Amino acid sequence: MYIFYFQQIFAREITNIIYEWTCDWLICLNEDKQKDLGVFISNDLKRSVQIDSAISKANQVLGLIKRTFKFPNEDSICKLYKAFVRPHLEYGVVLWRPHWKKDIKAIESVQRRATKLIPTINRLEYTD
Repeated sequence: MYIFYFQQIFAREITNIIYEWTCDWLICLNEDKQKDLGVFISNDLKRSVQIDSAISKANQVLGLIKRTFKFPNEDSICKLYKAFVRPHLEYGVVLWRPHWKKDIKAIESVQRRATKLIPTINRLEYTD
């Protein structure tokens, strides 16, 4: 009887430990999205949440570049784009690779906006 009591206590502690571990490491299905290693994962496994987040961050950085440099040249804008904007668009691309047309166009809109910052080519039309 005494041994059975300790087995119950031990089983209850193990169950609590396993429950806490699953709460820490598993994606909660009740939430709309979960961020893991900097990549958003939605409960329906669509990539739109991650793409929207990456585009938002990239546009913020582009706006900062536009406000900071009043007289930009082509070389400086290219270096700034590669150093500060592209990492937001490329981080975790293996996991959330865009394959929908709307997602690809949304990412290209950031690139279109970046080409408008370069004074020598800002009047040219962006072609696909």
